[in-house]
Amino acid sequence: MPTQLQIFPSIHIPLPRDAIYRRLGYREGTTKIDARKREEIDRHIDYATSLISLKGAGLRVPLRDVTPHRVVFGTGAEIESDKLARFLKGCTEALLIGATAGGAVMDAIRGDTEGGDMTRGVVVDAAASEMTDAALDWIIGLFNRLLTREQARLTKGRFSAGYGDFLLEKQRMVYDLLELHRIGIKINENFILIPDKSVTAVAGIQG
Repeated sequence: MPTQLQIFPSIHIPLPRDAIYRRLGYREGTTKIDARKREEIDRHIDYATSLISLKGAGLRVPLRDVTPHRVVFGTGAEIESDKLARFLKGCTEALLIGATAGGAVMDAIRGDTEGGDMTRGVVVDAAASEMTDAALDWIIGLFNRLLTREQARLTKGRFSAGYGDFLLEKQRMVYDLLELHRIGIKINENFILIPDKSVTAVAGIQG
């Protein structure tokens, strides 16, 4: 059966400014940007951070069986996926994780898009995406530190529903196990998380 669900109602991380610039297409040493433009972008990034409220959840789930084509969790849930099975080969448990940037930042992005401030909307969108990814990294880092006490570790990388043959519909299972409604995330009939800057993923635990 699953171990205790960990809910993180407030995640504080260093601002991934360089990653945000890279998402916007700027490359250090190759892309020139004048001081005025950089000041504008930084102002928009700071605006985004004032709206983003990072939250997350994590849950260790035993693996009952991993075959070349299927993963069976200790909960009894099954996922038919060659790619996920390959990713979790040799693991004894899986770590389910989820994170969100909250709804306020998405409201701001929509407002900028509809109001014609496309530049700010694009920057805020990039900032929200990178900060949500960074929140997942924060959760992974936390569990990795805890796992060292057990002489275990997480697999490198993570795997999300909707990638390859890990069907998006399986996101419902991850959503339910993580109880993501507790951090303000909803899931629609197409298995899309709401608000948009919300993500789930699976990592493997190697003993």
